[in-house]
Amino acid sequence: MTGAAIVNLLVAVPALASAALLAGALVHALWIRTVPTRLARPTAVCAALSLLSTFGVPATGVSTGVTRASWSLVESGLLLVLIAVVARWSPRRETWLAVPSTALAVAAWPVPLVDGGVLERTGVAVFWLLPALAAIATGLVPRRAARRHRDAVAEARRAQRLLLSRDLHDFVAHDISGIVVQAQAARFVAANDPGQAVLALERIERAGLSALAAMDRTVAMLHGEDAPAPAEPPPGIDQLPALVDRFGQAQGIDVQLRCEPDVVAALSREAGAAAHRIVVEALTNVRRHAPDASRVDVRFSLTPTAVRLQVANDRTRRPSPGRSLPRSRGGGGLGLTALTEHAKALGGTLTAGPLTGGGWRLTAELPTTDRPDRPEDTDQLDRPDRRQHTDRTDRTHHPKGTT
Repeated sequence: MTGAAIVNLLVAVPALASAALLAGALVHALWIRTVPTRLARPTAVCAALSLLSTFGVPATGVSTGVTRASWSLVESGLLLVLIAVVARWSPRRETWLAVPSTALAVAAWPVPLVDGGVLERTGVAVFWLLPALAAIATGLVPRRAARRHRDAVAEARRAQRLLLSRDLHDFVAHDISGIVVQAQAARFVAANDPGQAVLALERIERAGLSALAAMDRTVAMLHGEDAPAPAEPPPGIDQLPALVDRFGQAQGIDVQLRCEPDVVAALSREAGAAAHRIVVEALTNVRRHAPDASRVDVRFSLTPTAVRLQVANDRTRRPSPGRSLPRSRGGGGLGLTALTEHAKALGGTLTAGPLTGGGWRLTAELPTTDRPDRPEDTDQLDRPDRRQHTDRTDRTHHPKGTT
């Protein structure tokens, strides 16, 4: 075998290796029907063979030079395809090794064939680096688009899980904790006052039906079914008077709701729903963790930039001699965290902590909106029967026979 034939064979090795690698990847993709994700290391090997052929094989003789250029052009085209495939499908750690070395092999192949100084050879290398950069972009652009799509899907799923968990905690947990407390209270009064036990059973039934309906909607959403649309809009602060009335009657606690004028109109629908959730969570925590409280104050007030909501309770009520207070079992601790994040998402704040003289206070500030007043909303808190409730100063609900 002549020297020219040996040179031609050495020059052809990188091109043949690249062609075999691409052919194997194509057959694998068509046969197995999976994307080629393991081409980075073999591509790096092909790039190393190309660099060895470029700088290790002497370019002597006219015929040898022509053959070398032809093989190098074929090899560069194959390497460009490999660059795009690796940049699109290979793991990130392997991509950082294979892509730069392969781009260098594409840019360096004409350097030994150029007659001239360093400037000419550098210019040729930069010129051939442009196709390599285009191949990299061809692989990276759809890769980044696919990653953004995956991130968006994951974020949507996370938001849906948070929404479901928030609904379960805010509504189902509120009803179930009420069921537990009412059942415990009914056990104490059943012997002495069966009528009060019957009333407690009625309240348990209503709370159980409400919790069951909420769980049915949640399960339907988890199964991908179309949950029945609620007959009413999302609850807002206009529904709080009825809520605190039910809570006070069920717990035997004096619950005072005070709301300054124009508060309802100052809140957006989302902020009003958040305020309702916050009050529900605060009352649920009173029921769970402060069953000895005798007073709960719920107050809405306007500040220059926000609506301030405060829910405070004491711990002054004590059980009657010889009896223990019914306490709800269970932990918790996730509700305030979720509500704090929800308030921040709306541009507000939420804090909670113990009071100096005993008790607990929750304070939330929700941003106001410039939307026009909604008389149909404000009337809910300004009707005479509502004013009687919100303006009261010493009204206490004490169901007969409960502590």
